[in-house]
Amino acid sequence: TSLAGTNAALRFAEDELAHLPSVKGWFANLGHGNPQIYYNIVPHGEAVNYAEVFVQLKEYDTRRTPRELDRLRAELARYPGAHIYVKEFVNGPPITAPISVRVIGPDLDVIERLAGRVERLMQTTPGTRDVDNPLRVARTNLQLAVDPQKAALLGVPAVEFERAVRLSVAGVPVSTFKDPSGEQYDIVVRTPTGPRADLDALEQVRVPTSSGAILPVSQLASLKFEKAPTQIERYNRERAATVNSEVERGFNTARVTAAVVKRLDAMSWPRGYHYTLGGEAESSQEAFGGIGTAIIVAVFGIFAILVLEFGNFKSTLIVLTVVPLGVLGGLAMLLATGNTISFTASIGFIALIGIEIKNSILFVDFTNQLRGAGVPLGEAIERAGEIRFLPILLTSATAIGGLLPLALENVGLYSPMAWVIIGGLISSTLLARLVTPVMYKLIPPAMGAV
Repeated sequence: TSLAGTNAALRFAEDELAHLPSVKGWFANLGHGNPQIYYNIVPHGEAVNYAEVFVQLKEYDTRRTPRELDRLRAELARYPGAHIYVKEFVNGPPITAPISVRVIGPDLDVIERLAGRVERLMQTTPGTRDVDNPLRVARTNLQLAVDPQKAALLGVPAVEFERAVRLSVAGVPVSTFKDPSGEQYDIVVRTPTGPRADLDALEQVRVPTSSGAILPVSQLASLKFEKAPTQIERYNRERAATVNSEVERGFNTARVTAAVVKRLDAMSWPRGYHYTLGGEAESSQEAFGGIGTAIIVAVFGIFAILVLEFGNFKSTLIVLTVVPLGVLGGLAMLLATGNTISFTASIGFIALIGIEIKNSILFVDFTNQLRGAGVPLGEAIERAGEIRFLPILLTSATAIGGLLPLALENVGLYSPMAWVIIGGLISSTLLARLVTPVMYKLIPPAMGAV
């Protein structure tokens, strides 16, 4: 499209924004992307068919604003001949889209066909929207096909032909101009073809021969149109095309990605062609690369500290029985709130283990103290449960109260961590009231080892 056509689509989008009462203001850039205004957004380069609008809202309500953005997407989709996307800034590493599929192989034509199949597959998968295939619309190039035999017969070197065409269409730099401020500008010489070169300019191109004659370009070459890819992308030094998709509100990104992967695996891929996932799947895999080791180290560290504190394995085992109770509560809370096991959620599980073990230590240690003072096993368990339950309950309630504002903000980066700790503390505090005394009754530590 032309710059004027892009400008018309931009004006339409701005008119729609003007009717939204929640919009505080906006600014637009035509022909290129906005400057970098968010840490994980890479600015778009110059293109006549591209424009961007940065919109600032008066406030962001986690329930009302997403519904308004859905209505805005529906209104903008009515504009013909343009793709207008509405995207929110999100925290995390820079990714092109939540769901991203790279089609990789040696031949661009085959990649284009496969990318089209992947695009249709993603469009028909529930939960996806704004599916973008960069190879959907091919670019049309003008090619001057030179007849090498005729050029050699007439004495026209290839370099002279290229220089003559460049002189008529783009111009040739011949010198530089330096203004008083020190800035330098290229001086470009071009054949007079009007304000903008067009197809008629090629008919006026004259090519000098080695004998000094001047020949029209039509005697040496023919003009034809040819299909060309809009971009050539490489991934791990292989040719690739990336098909991106956003996720509908109310759908879980991990589940939609799993549905897309299941259908991709069912596709018949030619030999030498395959796909890899980008987007949130790739960033999560990179983020989780070292989290497993960190969890193992943390668990063994906690185990070693408990053994050193109690001096026996039975007390340590009783304390650790609270861990699965908290993990189950954290997983249940993630499921109830529609969140996934993200990187920050994993950090929440590590923090949860430390908090619930602290509460369990209060009970086990006090029970050991009572038994050391001569109180019978059953009575020691009962008294420890009565005396220590209130401090444990108040400690958990204080932590839950402090985390609730962060959880209710519904921020994708921190809210899953808060929900994990809240759910784990609720389940471990309530269930440990039953499980920990029972475990202590079943495997009481020997008092000589306390």
